[in-house]
Amino acid sequence: MKSVILSSVLPMAIAAATTVSLAEKAFSAEPDKQFFQTAEGKWVGPGEIIAGKYKGTKFTCTFTGTTPVTKLGMTLDGGCRVGVFTQAMSATIEHKGREGYKGSFMGGAAGSGLDIIGGNVVDAHKVVFTINRNQLRGVMQARIPDDNSMTVTIAVRVDEQLVPVIGMSLKRVDAVEVGSITPN
Repeated sequence: MKSVILSSVLPMAIAAATTVSLAEKAFSAEPDKQFFQTAEGKWVGPGEIIAGKYKGTKFTCTFTGTTPVTKLGMTLDGGCRVGVFTQAMSATIEHKGREGYKGSFMGGAAGSGLDIIGGNVVDAHKVVFTINRNQLRGVMQARIPDDNSMTVTIAVRVDEQLVPVIGMSLKRVDAVEVGSITPN
């Protein structure tokens, strides 16, 4: 009798535990998805080099934020202008399962930029990603405090301390409805 009860109850318990586990994973990805969807659209705004050789250099950036349809992540693609010179700039981040978030900023370390080697979405309004290039280590942080503004800060590690080197304050310039549900 005991084995009959176990044989009928055990599969239901396993199914319930699996459903709860899958629901927890989906729920934990929700702030990530919310943040990335909030970053979709066109963004424009000023930036400044805060430290280093070019400290005080001001620039203006224009980016388009997109998210992949089937994966968790985002791309900010565009450029920044200093006077008459424009530098293409982009950051692409994608969740790679157990590896976490991976991506590149300005073509990655193989190009002229930095690799994004990890990080997380703090909440639906803030992400922090670890960046790396040879011995250079740092973070790229993006905050979206409301539907129409985003701040991006890039900081590098100097003597065990993070020093901000680039800061940008972007404003939304399109009519993307944040949080809207895309029709299938």
